[in-house]
Amino acid sequence: MALVQYSESESEVENELPQRPTKRPRQAANNPSSSLPPLPAAFHDLYASSTRVSVTDDPSLHGGRKRVIPHVEGNWPTHIYLEWYPSKDELSILSDVIDQINDRLDGSTIQLHSLLHSDLGAQLPLHISLSRPVVLRTEQRQSFLELFQSQLKESQIPAYARFNVTTNSLDCVSNYEKTRWFYVLRAEKPEENALNRLLRLSNRALARFEQPPLYESSQDVAAVRKSNGGGTTLPRESSDSGQTGADYSRCFHISLAWSLTGLSSAESELIGGVDLQKYTAAVER
Repeated sequence: MALVQYSESESEVENELPQRPTKRPRQAANNPSSSLPPLPAAFHDLYASSTRVSVTDDPSLHGGRKRVIPHVEGNWPTHIYLEWYPSKDELSILSDVIDQINDRLDGSTIQLHSLLHSDLGAQLPLHISLSRPVVLRTEQRQSFLELFQSQLKESQIPAYARFNVTTNSLDCVSNYEKTRWFYVLRAEKPEENALNRLLRLSNRALARFEQPPLYESSQDVAAVRKSNGGGTTLPRESSDSGQTGADYSRCFHISLAWSLTGLSSAESELIGGVDLQKYTAAVER
């Protein structure tokens, strides 16, 4: 946030001067905000959540959501993901998809909460997860970051380049704790299998810190760890590694909205009937 900055020297001089009443300029008195700089466009993002008035987990402050990872001093909730800020046109399409879901659930007791905007109307980024919500201790944060970044650079994954991800269906999935349900767009496998390859790097790096994997089984990750001697360096991916290993493309998704209760079988069929092809045609034109 870009606020007006005052140097230390200015502050010191001001403190040394004798305090006396001053007369404000007429323009400033008539319009106090005229001398202030404009607020940055992302100002509302700083206040995207409800004001905290409790030091304990209070679901009433967060739309009924319950904290999955309890707050413990020295623990750092961690999540690895690919972030996406939809364009204006894309945002309009996604909003229409959510409207269709609401229309199909008309009469249902399910209350849908959009993930496109904050409570104050600021646009929120969407994402594709590459890890579960996990916990790192304070002393593990830097070593994990260095390990993951190192392996990312050594791999042949275009980590710092863009790759296209398309979606093909709408679904409703729950979190691991069955406390929230998410309305998601299923992703198709991108070129060079980048999502699966990034997932394997994430899971193997987290396994070094005894954290559970996403999608892969713990046994598979443990086998890789054992084959590498249990060390802290991950095996480097070969140029054709994107074509090997389990394919979890069916699991990758982008969440658009959430609810505190799941869908019935009949409601799931209604959601699955939302036509996404018309949006594809609109984008291609």
